[in-house]
Amino acid sequence: MASKNSKSKIIKITSCRNLKLCITLLFVIIFASCQSTPGIPDLFMEDANFAPLDTGASVYIFADVNKARSIIELLPVEELQNAQTRQMLDRTSHFAAAMFPGQSGKRFQLAASGNYPSSRAGMALTMDRNWKEHRVDKNSYWHSGADRLSIAMSSRQAFVMAMLDDTPREPFFSAPGMEIPEGFNDFRRDAPMSCWLENSGSVLNGILSQAGLPLRFPVVQFFINLFPAEEDGKEGCIAVLRFQLENAAQARGMAALLALAGNFASNDPIASIFLANAPVQNGQNLDIKTAMLGEEDILRLFAILLN
Repeated sequence: MASKNSKSKIIKITSCRNLKLCITLLFVIIFASCQSTPGIPDLFMEDANFAPLDTGASVYIFADVNKARSIIELLPVEELQNAQTRQMLDRTSHFAAAMFPGQSGKRFQLAASGNYPSSRAGMALTMDRNWKEHRVDKNSYWHSGADRLSIAMSSRQAFVMAMLDDTPREPFFSAPGMEIPEGFNDFRRDAPMSCWLENSGSVLNGILSQAGLPLRFPVVQFFINLFPAEEDGKEGCIAVLRFQLENAAQARGMAALLALAGNFASNDPIASIFLANAPVQNGQNLDIKTAMLGEEDILRLFAILLN
């Protein structure tokens, strides 16, 4: 387990400036249900062509909450033990999330499906002066300038938009949503948590550069699956990384270079996450399975993804 100081660093690196907003959001979703929202087609199915999120994000995340619960609970953040947070997780079946770059004016967007109580419809929001109701066509949402959040929900679904300023922004995604990259659905099939990165090449090259390996690869797509794992009585997770190259020849060359790089970078904490095992080529794809990731390893992985 990480030390107290390590946990403090983890909280900072995993963007815990959002944490207060997230806890507020979770509380509101549990105890309030409101007005009409645009219906979500079954976009959480593994054959969906679009994610119920806006374009322009850096990272897109899909999660089956029941399967990913142990991974979520691994994150060493005290607030994840909050009773309201646990209730929210219990009521949510799936969610899709997008993390945006600062210049967009957005922080994150969330679309969740679950079973949220409707008996106290709108009561919590109506009674809180920080929240104001807004309408867009036939739909409505609530916005809090103090929290920089916009929320819309029904008994079965919730939409959230977190902003960098207090300007009201509707939380609904612009139809048809964010197009899912080719190959992502096949890759994420049956995985508890998956994500893809829009700036695929820069992320990989940054990782290698930080590990002292000045290598450059023309990565087309970068996907990640996370699976619960246990080793020597300790719980953790294993990540499966997929780098999609332009062709099989590039994938073969990258596999050889990464295998060689792993021999020289095994002592680097960043490189050890990605180069613990030899890469496996599958056509134009290159798959890498990490060793089991503990708390500090998860810290490093999420720091890279949310950088």
